[in-house]
Amino acid sequence: MDLLAINWNVSPFLLRIGNFGLRWYSLLFVGGFIIGYGIFKKFVKKEGVSGDLLDPLLYTLLIATVVGARLGHCLFYEPGYYLTSWRGFFDIFMPWKGGLASHGGAIGLLIAMWWFARHYGKRFDIDFLWLMDHLCITVALAGSLIRLGNLFNSEIYGDVTSLPWGMVFVRAGETMPKHPTQLYEALSYFILFVVMMGLYNRKSDKLYRGTFFGIFLLGCFGMRFLIEFIKEPQVGFEQNMLLDLGQLYSIPFIIAGVAVLILARKKKVPAAAVHQEKSKAEPTHYARSLN
Repeated sequence: MDLLAINWNVSPFLLRIGNFGLRWYSLLFVGGFIIGYGIFKKFVKKEGVSGDLLDPLLYTLLIATVVGARLGHCLFYEPGYYLTSWRGFFDIFMPWKGGLASHGGAIGLLIAMWWFARHYGKRFDIDFLWLMDHLCITVALAGSLIRLGNLFNSEIYGDVTSLPWGMVFVRAGETMPKHPTQLYEALSYFILFVVMMGLYNRKSDKLYRGTFFGIFLLGCFGMRFLIEFIKEPQVGFEQNMLLDLGQLYSIPFIIAGVAVLILARKKKVPAAAVHQEKSKAEPTHYARSLN
């Protein structure tokens, strides 16, 4: 065994009281939503959008992300178990047993935000791309925290490595140092968050609607695609595949990122929605841009 390797034997539980246990993963997952809510609240305030959209948006996001991530795992990675027996079918509704897929969560979020924009868009003078531009900044940070949760769970790590930061995931029964791909993804998502926050704070008035969303899709799923090359297969049949499922599911999002950036450049709708101090007769910033 490489003496420079890190023995990772940290408990996945922050605390345990009797049969109750609070996992680091749960804490980081919920924490990502709470911090993201605070950041999105600042976006809304800065751009003069009504804060009344925050609560329904939060509930929609929570439900869509959890449901989408759970269904994504069940249908994309283990359909043979979940769809071939009643026991497997009922386990779909038990996410605490493990199994959440980020691609499924992304699809669930996209569908939910499309519905949200159609249902609430006219009331708050926003559209789908405005929602995604602002949400993707917070999602990048939340994704970073969730990957740290995966690290505490000693799951979705990489192949054997001789690098000094390789980790021996003792609780998973490993004896050789593996790539801590959870940390690689967490770091890449955090860098993506910092870059997009910097662009928002300094150049949001000069960017077009859809730019942040396109950057997020390219950055997030592009890095996911690359990191998958050194990640252990999550299901057995991936061992015989040129590209694993995580990479195959990332390709449509990468293509979508390019398409969104092209669309943003073509439409040239301002990224920010500015509503402050406007008279009732004066058209909104968004309405003017469409004209």
